Amino acid sequence: MCGIVGAVAERNVVEILLEGLKRLEYRGYDSAGVALLQPNGTLTRTRRTGKVQALADALADSEALGSTGIAHTRWATHGGVTEANAHPHYSSERIAVVHNGIIENYQALRESLSADGYHFESDTDTETIAHTVHKLMDGSESLLQAVQKAVKTFHGAYGTVIMDKQDPSKVVVARSGSPLVIGLGLGENFIASDQMALLPVTRRFIFLEEGDVAEITRRTIAIYDKDGNPVEREIIESNVEHDAGDKGGYRHYMLKEIHEQPTVVRNTLQNRLVGNTLSADIFGKGADDIFATIKHVQIVACGTSYHAGMTARYWLEQYAGVTCNVEIASEFRYRKSVVTPNSLLITISQSGETADTLAALRLAKEIGYTASLTICNVPGSSLVRESDLAFMTRAGAEIGVASTKAFTTQLTGFLLLTLALGQHHNMSDADKNTISEALQSLPAKLEETLAITQGIEDLAEEFADKNHSLFLGRGDQYPIAMEGALKLKEISYIHAEAYASGELKHGPLALIDDEMPVIVVAPNNELLEKLKSNVEEVRARGGIMYVFADSDAQFESDDTMRVINVPHCEGPIAPIVYTLPLQLLSYYVALIKGTDVDQPRNLAKSVTVE
Repeated sequence: MCGIVGAVAERNVVEILLEGLKRLEYRGYDSAGVALLQPNGTLTRTRRTGKVQALADALADSEALGSTGIAHTRWATHGGVTEANAHPHYSSERIAVVHNGIIENYQALRESLSADGYHFESDTDTETIAHTVHKLMDGSESLLQAVQKAVKTFHGAYGTVIMDKQDPSKVVVARSGSPLVIGLGLGENFIASDQMALLPVTRRFIFLEEGDVAEITRRTIAIYDKDGNPVEREIIESNVEHDAGDKGGYRHYMLKEIHEQPTVVRNTLQNRLVGNTLSADIFGKGADDIFATIKHVQIVACGTSYHAGMTARYWLEQYAGVTCNVEIASEFRYRKSVVTPNSLLITISQSGETADTLAALRLAKEIGYTASLTICNVPGSSLVRESDLAFMTRAGAEIGVASTKAFTTQLTGFLLLTLALGQHHNMSDADKNTISEALQSLPAKLEETLAITQGIEDLAEEFADKNHSLFLGRGDQYPIAMEGALKLKEISYIHAEAYASGELKHGPLALIDDEMPVIVVAPNNELLEKLKSNVEEVRARGGIMYVFADSDAQFESDDTMRVINVPHCEGPIAPIVYTLPLQLLSYYVALIKGTDVDQPRNLAKSVTVE
């Protein structure tokens, strides 16, 4: 969701800025822009709606130059998708600003600034940042001092980079609720909202903390906390690998990432589960002592990560014997809740920067949770830095907006957590062995499951003219049905809902007809016979069924039911295995519908605003 890249150097930084924006395209955006301080002292700005390539073409035509510059990809919040609303924004053609987040009190600021004679050219909240900083520089204030004063007037979330035409040697940055990372070069320095943008130019990073303001020149970095005190922040050497141009021979990133799942799950398990024994400290130092005290788990997450948490609840209660609640982060943070004694707060996020989830973690620290654990895919992210414990999923960079491999590695992490908690809550040896052996077989089972791709591709043709669909699952497959429905609506734009199949008779049966595809996940478990009864309820009312069934479950295709056989697998890993066919179904339906698979409309990869 939005992307920022900035640079202070001696060389021309245009290509660095553009490459950074291209590496952030996966986050979702609708316009892009660049502001440059030219060698002759002028400040120039180029903005375009649409893709970064349109901006690159415009800059090539103008032969743009500049050794100090800022760039941005915008995901619209305030104001429509227009060139005037694209970043960077100006004040008096002197101050240029890019900004991620939302200034919640922008309307009051706008009215006050207008009364002072400032003219607004856009509908955005961001333009108030530019004018506020310019207003505060009327005296003898430096850019740094003006920004430090300005941020005290802002309510909301912001990661912002600001430069002054009259002082081209520096940029000033401020972070509150929206991530920013400084990249350290040799005689040049950089800023971005995600380290991925800067990997071509540096591997050394400083992650700004909440409330930090920093002044960056070619050779110096000065960081100040929210009270204006100078502070030092740790320099981190990154080993993240990412080539934003490499689809590995696949048509889309999403398909590549679906097929990477056996490998990334294997990576997530490597050196963490040896036989039936968990390696030490895989959740962080001191985790074992904390887990010994835990009686209850509270999971908070958003979207796909929320579905991972819902699945984990079944495992934690069934196998580990720990009570568990799961809540959407945006709901958790805005209600008064009662904290159960000896509770562990677990957050889940692919990016580690999800605004609502991060706010939930900060709230949990205030209201008395024993400890916090995050399951995350990005080292150095805010959730990882601010949690007591962390489990890194090793999914690698996930570029497709619709999450696939991040989800299955989150589930893998939760099964390992179930083992870790279970050893303090009298987990039986039989359950321990079942989970351990199932996990060790998981990568191979995922490879087997991907072999049924052709059948799913053929089945997808039947969705070409559909506008609605229903997903059904029971037990720990119910959240997987929810995830399947989410994937279909995200990338094909078909309306999809998921229900626990036992709930059919309580309302959803009214929707059943031959225009409503019903997708069922049917592993061979203790709920299979109950599920078969639910399937018959749909067939009796003229519904068309698409059943992903265990090869031993004895479903047979006929005129009213298409069956895709899924390799048999043990119960604990069945939710992970059955996720893959639903991902593939969504992908091939989206192909038929002709949608933008990797960057679906209106969505962003990393949601850093409420």
